[in-house]
Amino acid sequence: MTDRSLPELTRLADAHEVTAALRRQLTDCWVAVTNAGGAAGFPFPPVGHEDVAPAVDELLGRLHPQRCRLVCATFDGALAGWVVLRREPHRLVEHWGTVHHLQTRPGFRRRGVGAALMEELRRTARDELGLEQLRLAARGGEGLEDFYGRLGWREVGRWPGALRLSPEDTRDEVLMLLDAL
Repeated sequence: MTDRSLPELTRLADAHEVTAALRRQLTDCWVAVTNAGGAAGFPFPPVGHEDVAPAVDELLGRLHPQRCRLVCATFDGALAGWVVLRREPHRLVEHWGTVHHLQTRPGFRRRGVGAALMEELRRTARDELGLEQLRLAARGGEGLEDFYGRLGWREVGRWPGALRLSPEDTRDEVLMLLDAL
């Protein structure tokens, strides 16, 4: 028996594993998150499918069993959120990975989707890819430092004023690390 309050988590390591329906749901999610003000890679909403679909295709084209994974969370087949983990290919830094595009579809927020995705990502990094640490960059001023902090991440630096959303809205980029995988 499964707990319906928790999402079903799926890890994908190859673009051939992604169905046309999932590709559409990934695009729909990214559009919805961006247009709701989420810090998910498109900083200037509104965006539409024509803006996001090429980025989804590029992301899916990078999936690789040893270097890049997509983790998806669903409830009854509906995509609730997703996140990407990339292992750096250079031998000097191949022991760490970078987290990209964590997002939860607005209708599924406050249900633990983001935390579940990050925990599954952590397990995948450690158990399947043998990584020792994870890094991410988050947009300041969104409360993301607190969210990641509750999951064991720590802030290791900032790029002050790195992100200019408008002439009146400049934000820090917050650099975070998880080294206890």
